[in-house]
Amino acid sequence: MTNHTTANTNAAETPQRQRTRAPHTRRAALMDAAEHLFLTQGVRATRIEDIAAAAQVAKGTFYIYFKSRDALLRALQQRFMVSFCEQIDTALAHCPPDDWESQLRTWFATALDGLLGQILRHDMLFEDVRPSEDRQLMADNPVIEQLCALLQSGVQANAWQTPDPRMTALMIFHAMHGLANEALAQGNAGHRAPLVDMLTDTFGKALRR
Repeated sequence: MTNHTTANTNAAETPQRQRTRAPHTRRAALMDAAEHLFLTQGVRATRIEDIAAAAQVAKGTFYIYFKSRDALLRALQQRFMVSFCEQIDTALAHCPPDDWESQLRTWFATALDGLLGQILRHDMLFEDVRPSEDRQLMADNPVIEQLCALLQSGVQANAWQTPDPRMTALMIFHAMHGLANEALAQGNAGHRAPLVDMLTDTFGKALRR
């Protein structure tokens, strides 16, 4: 009798717990479920009802937080980039504030680790981006803004010079991506130190006053 009563009580409480989850918790659950499904079965093969079921919410709840599957994908892209920036910020915080070469090297090392260390997630999120969407991602990319801020700080400290920090940040970002892709193509993704050295030396010389 006691076990039966307990089981009924638990069963009755489960939906209530789901209904009373905080909005940010439900949104995060949908994003986590979608990311897992996108990785395991592909973005286009994943239906909204699949995501809702995996997040343990009603299908209608999905539309409270996201207008479409593509809108959720864009939210995942932003989450990835923000997390990427947080990792770099944490690493930069350990650099001496007046050691600009160390900061540049740390940016490259952490960025390459962050990219190559989760390349499957990165490719899942960004591989099907259309050209117009890619241009918008570049315009709103927090990684570019973070790097631009680092360059501006170096310029203000009279350590670096560049006529346009944002354009320089874009060049650095794409150079880093290009070398990462080449390392992947050559099967050398685990050998990152030479890439960090090359990028730091090349752009350090270009920026140095």
